[in-house]
Amino acid sequence: MLLTRKILFLIFLSLLVFDSFGQSELTEEIRVNLAGYPKEMPKTALVLSNSEGKKEVDLKTEDGKLVKRFSGIKMEESWEPFSTYYQIDFSEIQEVGNYYLAVPGTEIKSPEFQIGAFPAWQEDVVSFIRTQRCGFNPLTEEYCHQDDGLSFFGIWPDSTKVDARGGWHDAGDQLKYLITGSNTTARLLMTFQMQPESFIDEMNDMGIPMKNELPDILDEAKWGLDWILKLHPGPNELYHQVADDRDHRGFKLPHEDNADYGWGANSFRPVYFATGEPQGLSQYKSQATGISNLAGRSAATLALGYQVFISFPDYHEFAVQCLKAANELYLMGKKQEGYQQGNSYSAPYRYEENTWADDMEWAAAELFKISKEKEFLEDARRYASIIKEWSWMERDSASHYEMYPFVNMGHYALWQVGKEEDKKKMVEYFEHNLEQIQMRADQNPYGVGHLFIWCSNNLAAAVSTQAMLYEQMTGSKKYRSLMINHVNWLLGLNPWGTSMITGLPENADFPLDVHMPFWRILNVSVKGSLVDGPIWTSIHENMLGIELSEADEYAHLQPPHVKYMDDWMDYSTNEPTLDGSAELLMILTYLNHEK
Repeated sequence: MLLTRKILFLIFLSLLVFDSFGQSELTEEIRVNLAGYPKEMPKTALVLSNSEGKKEVDLKTEDGKLVKRFSGIKMEESWEPFSTYYQIDFSEIQEVGNYYLAVPGTEIKSPEFQIGAFPAWQEDVVSFIRTQRCGFNPLTEEYCHQDDGLSFFGIWPDSTKVDARGGWHDAGDQLKYLITGSNTTARLLMTFQMQPESFIDEMNDMGIPMKNELPDILDEAKWGLDWILKLHPGPNELYHQVADDRDHRGFKLPHEDNADYGWGANSFRPVYFATGEPQGLSQYKSQATGISNLAGRSAATLALGYQVFISFPDYHEFAVQCLKAANELYLMGKKQEGYQQGNSYSAPYRYEENTWADDMEWAAAELFKISKEKEFLEDARRYASIIKEWSWMERDSASHYEMYPFVNMGHYALWQVGKEEDKKKMVEYFEHNLEQIQMRADQNPYGVGHLFIWCSNNLAAAVSTQAMLYEQMTGSKKYRSLMINHVNWLLGLNPWGTSMITGLPENADFPLDVHMPFWRILNVSVKGSLVDGPIWTSIHENMLGIELSEADEYAHLQPPHVKYMDDWMDYSTNEPTLDGSAELLMILTYLNHEK
């Protein structure tokens, strides 16, 4: 049924671009946020055209009643294959309902969208994350990777058995990373703190339908916390990665893993110890100067776990365990300041995080919230003064996962607990970042300023989140349009007219043919995952091993400099991501509660 829906939608699109002689000729298309618009937020659309002149567009109700005719504002910038872009601003319309936009006197119209409450999709995102569980997987209802794993580079002899079961697969493949798993867990916890009443209880701790008096988002957060605790089995121990790119042996279900790391298929996998030094079991070596990105972010996450779970009587002992580990990891981070990257084996691709002070700032601020010990606040200030406004937002390009996480949550945490001078500095840092994004957005017809590097959708979600946090910190709506423009981009207001979230909205175009084993093997499309997203053509053309499985359905819409493909063979633009999906949680939850 999903495939039929996708085909019908593409037939509809094709009718818009073929003239009476059957020849492909792009004339005009309308781009909107396919999810709709919160009633009191900015509401814009774009007309993509190959003709110039006055442009008018009608806003109509779902039954075709004219609400108002709007004049388009010609944009200074446009992207091929269209020569002219016109912005339609209908922010004044606040009546709740279903609408569409249409060009008068033509058959050109937009998909329907709503004005009103933003959909409650945060539960879909949590549900997607649940399907990525390692150990017991609720989607397959099978146990996997029960032999994780054998330690390397650690304080024990190589190949010593350790317990690294649990955690989440890295979406399209079955590696497990503390780099992303810690951030995913933290976002689950922070989102619950932001709107605790927003989340339902339908699943138990195993992810099986059965209420357990704990919101499902916290069941998922605890799954992540449990794994972090396993990777920290002693006061001076921290493991950071399970498996490596030897995993990449085609699509397979987790319990049928055919990867062989030297002990036979579907057997032991390496577990990498965080040493603070470069690592690699083959020709490709990671970079490292310390471990405080991993230790700091994990400490912050565990401190958040304490803050949340201490209020649940049945989880008091667990909360105390999280706090103890948080303090130990924080000390480890202080002793080995610097960063540890992800490891690869047979290809040069890895998570290239190279910042760490933001993670230690985050941990110190979260621990200060709990203990009120001045040393933590002083540490948070010191680490903030090291990282300052440094972010990918300050750059015109960046390496893969450089300066991760993509929002400096340390600054936000210090803003929460700091004095007035601290708060002022943290706001200035966030504002400096957002100004850099705004300058790029002003030169972009879609009003977005994130970078089109690998996992660009994570960056778009990060801009929206940081703008939302800035508004919370200041009360200013200065970057509200910037926030909404990046949400719009992810939800159809982009060159391809497609959502970047699998399965959502259900009645529109969304990623279907994704780089994901559940889709390729089981023909199951899992809702709620953010795919990697568009990348610069110069990057896309040099990615290894990309050859589309079928003709590009967006070929007639592709700008020459940016590419996106809904094709399972394109792992660079169409692979669902674990932490990218978690990046969505806060902004989706916030929008769902906007009146």
